[in-house]
Amino acid sequence: MKFYALSGHPNKPCSVLRFKQCTIMLDCGLDETTMLNFLPLPLVPSRRLASLPTWTPKEQPQVEGELRECAGKVFIDSPPEFCPPQTSLIDFSEVDAILVSNYTSMLALPFIVAERGFRGTVYATEPTLHIGRLCMDELLYHMEQTPRAQHAQHWKRLLHLLPAPLCHAYKPKLWRQLYSADAIADAVRRVHTVGYGEKMDVFGALRVMPSSSGYCLGSANWTISSEYEKIVYVNGSSTLTTHPKQLEQAQLRGARVLILNGLTQVPSYNPDDMIGAFCAKVAHTLKGGGNVLVPCCPSGIVYDLIECLAPYLDQQSLSQVPLFFVSPVAEHSLAYSNILAEWLSHNKQVRVYLPEEPFPHGQLVAGGRLRPYKNLQADGFSAEFRQPCVVFAGHPSLRFGDTVHFMELWGGNAANAVIFTSPDFPYLECLAPYQPLAMNYYFTPIDTSLYFSQANKLIRDLKPQALLTPAQYASPVQRSECQLEADCPVLTYRRGDVLTLPVRRAHQRLQLSAELSERLSPVPVGPGVAAATVTGLLHVQDNRHRLDVAPTPASEAASLQELTEARPRYHTYGAVHVPELLQRLTQHDINDAKVEEGPNGVIVHLQEEDTLIQIDASSTHIICGGDETLRCKLRDTLLHCLNKF
Repeated sequence: MKFYALSGHPNKPCSVLRFKQCTIMLDCGLDETTMLNFLPLPLVPSRRLASLPTWTPKEQPQVEGELRECAGKVFIDSPPEFCPPQTSLIDFSEVDAILVSNYTSMLALPFIVAERGFRGTVYATEPTLHIGRLCMDELLYHMEQTPRAQHAQHWKRLLHLLPAPLCHAYKPKLWRQLYSADAIADAVRRVHTVGYGEKMDVFGALRVMPSSSGYCLGSANWTISSEYEKIVYVNGSSTLTTHPKQLEQAQLRGARVLILNGLTQVPSYNPDDMIGAFCAKVAHTLKGGGNVLVPCCPSGIVYDLIECLAPYLDQQSLSQVPLFFVSPVAEHSLAYSNILAEWLSHNKQVRVYLPEEPFPHGQLVAGGRLRPYKNLQADGFSAEFRQPCVVFAGHPSLRFGDTVHFMELWGGNAANAVIFTSPDFPYLECLAPYQPLAMNYYFTPIDTSLYFSQANKLIRDLKPQALLTPAQYASPVQRSECQLEADCPVLTYRRGDVLTLPVRRAHQRLQLSAELSERLSPVPVGPGVAAATVTGLLHVQDNRHRLDVAPTPASEAASLQELTEARPRYHTYGAVHVPELLQRLTQHDINDAKVEEGPNGVIVHLQEEDTLIQIDASSTHIICGGDETLRCKLRDTLLHCLNKF
């Protein structure tokens, strides 16, 4: 089994398995951290950004205007670019199936599907497909709202002359502009939705099955198995009790290899404490007359933030403060989350059958407390907007979307605050192009993924024979509480690695036809074991093997007869019993046999015939002169000492 690592981000993974003539891609995460190297894209022209000084390497006029400096850091003045999975290791036209774990690991799918010759099937749960499309549509909408005529490219050829962190950028020539709406539609058409516990066949060689990972709506861990091998792929799992269905472990036990990705990115921050801190920071800012900006994605933890924040503000006598959710897919996201009963936790499902809406944001919207809007130009926004308020908007990177407008609008007032809850982006790098900044900023990251201690417990419970994980999780510079521990061999990988996993094909299931099985004559060869010789015609189709009675038309009768006559009439098994051999030799008038202990067994010396019979655990040799008659007699005598079928 071969493993190809196409991504270096442990929480935005993309890798490929090759086994039994099948090629399966595991997730297609998109590395969005490259966006932090670019200047924000404001919805309206920004005088501040336009006045930033340009930065040009010495004697390199071709990059004039591509780079600008802000507060001592250099940024690219161009639409943001993304780092898709590596394409040089694998031919995407050979990919048979793509298994998607959750919507955060789906954003590179349009890049992969657009590759020439791609014909594979994409497997994902229904919520993953729907929410993943909402996220892709939101990304595209924000980019199209702020089009730029020119795209900076010359700087990519001068990395060695650029300051950090640009000089450390990973292969920027591979970075890509965001995909189009047609590419998103084409990718979505390739997706085949599956449910938890549903087994899907991949060309008869492998079966894939999702099970709940507990991370977000529709998130899944995948089991890849055949009759004799089993691989488990775990990415973005959680043992916490939030809104998704809880983690299922039963299907993950006893794997040959456990591939583990997507552990917490902020191991020092407890999610429960961070939600409490988030609510407290919001209330503190509102009481001071300020506004709160919460950069977020249109799904996931935003549901929990709204659910916890609304009653907390009520307790703080701030129930009159409006909550705005600004996203081109805000209404779709809020509405869709309330109809996914089978994908929710038990407590949420109970509310569905009462009947009540599983999430309180439905009641908040109906009561006018939570107000979703497509954008800032949407009908009613200007009339309803009042301050102080809380605004949930995208994008968490602060590089495009409505967050850019609010940062420019509120950034000069120390009463306002921006609160970062996403662990995907370093918050100080997000704020870098807005410096100097008067508004307050807080970092309360909420990451419900497995902690390293939880992952170690999961590994002990699942008992895999080998563990494969990103090299970052096994780095010796990590703190002891941030390292993985396993009682099995641990393999690590980095972007671009090609590994051979300890999984080899040792057996293959074969089906006998009813007619052929009736012709068999099994012979007992041991307790509960019988054996028989078989001659038939082997059919192989879709990696399924079937043995039928061999046809005997006139044209094939002769060759079949030759095959039948050439095969041995019986098969021997067992060990040579030396006393029985000596007795049978005596019956053939060979009375001078002398038995000696050899290095690996027994040597029978026939002195008068000047012949040796070497008998060990796995073979028997007759060493004699040129007397062919004697050799055949000894051979037949030995065969009579063995069991046959």
